[in-house]
Amino acid sequence: MAKSAPVPGRPRSRDAAGLPAVTPDRIIDAALELTARHGVESWTLRQLAGAVDAYPAVIYHHVGDRDTVVTAVVDRVIAKYELPPADLEWRDWWRQFLTNLRLVFMQYPGVARRVALNGPSVQAGGATVDRAMRTLLGAGFEQEEATMVCRLLVSQACLFISLEDDQRKAAEVKDQIKGGWGAPPPDPDLSGLATLTEAVHERLEDPQRNTEYFGELFDYAVDRVLDGVQKRLDEIKGA
Repeated sequence: MAKSAPVPGRPRSRDAAGLPAVTPDRIIDAALELTARHGVESWTLRQLAGAVDAYPAVIYHHVGDRDTVVTAVVDRVIAKYELPPADLEWRDWWRQFLTNLRLVFMQYPGVARRVALNGPSVQAGGATVDRAMRTLLGAGFEQEEATMVCRLLVSQACLFISLEDDQRKAAEVKDQIKGGWGAPPPDPDLSGLATLTEAVHERLEDPQRNTEYFGELFDYAVDRVLDGVQKRLDEIKGA
């Protein structure tokens, strides 16, 4: 059977068309950029294919399905944060680690939720988990409880970052909060509610304080969880 003739004017290859080669790294780079712009759950495989000037089948061939691509994106994000020095006291280590985690994860909406649900891959998160567990074991936790504490601290931090992701992407959230919790309570006897709504209103009216809200809430949550873990550690050492 005779071969079909090439279509006039159509380049025979990507090279001839002046397009860079499609590689796994280039696909993940493009997926990382889409995640930064839209969030990890808000881009499609077709959009990713368009970003690298290829067909979706090419993505499957080089990397895999969308979930496989997302796993690779999460691994890339995890590789971006720095681990604190190993010689820090356990609480200082965790405080700095979770702060670094937030600064990186908030640049890639949705990644924190994925990590909270599934954890990191062994390839990407192995060194981090090893260091984290060593700090807890060195502080005095037994193996089983150190594992629980590690999971608790990471998941709580990721859940707070996920909340921040969700609220930042909804432009109407500020107005909803201001119209509800930022308004005076209908019953003047609800003094506790009045105190809260006054605080919310003052913050919403102050652009600087409003911008810093998520960071302050995250720091407060981390410190209080660490307080609880420290109390448990004191009980273990005093037993």
